[in-house]
Amino acid sequence: MSEVVVDTSAVLALLNQETGSEEILQLIDNAAISSVNLSEVIVKLAEAGIPEEEIRQIILNLNLEVILFNEEQALKAGMLRPATKSIGLSFGDRACLALGVVLNQPVISTDCLWTNLNMGIEIRVMR
Repeated sequence: MSEVVVDTSAVLALLNQETGSEEILQLIDNAAISSVNLSEVIVKLAEAGIPEEEIRQIILNLNLEVILFNEEQALKAGMLRPATKSIGLSFGDRACLALGVVLNQPVISTDCLWTNLNMGIEIRVMR
């Protein structure tokens, strides 16, 4: 069972060994990710020219708990739009935050804009 929810940016920071990756590595074994955010990770890997079979292995090695995007998360993500539009949060960002709210778990991101959010859950920015 997961203890945190990871955003696309956190997974990519880990894979690219960017700033904050050491902290993310310590959390990744107990992390969940929305299927929406997993798709965003896959897009970035595919755009980098990584073959599908290698992407499958990378995802498998991360050992993330993948949570399918459902109606409850869709409602929460949609309802977040008015409150987050001014800072430009994407659908993927809102899907991640909605999963954190639904699971009542901290959300891990590298997006500095998230430090200003008040979602009723802990948001940890790893940069």
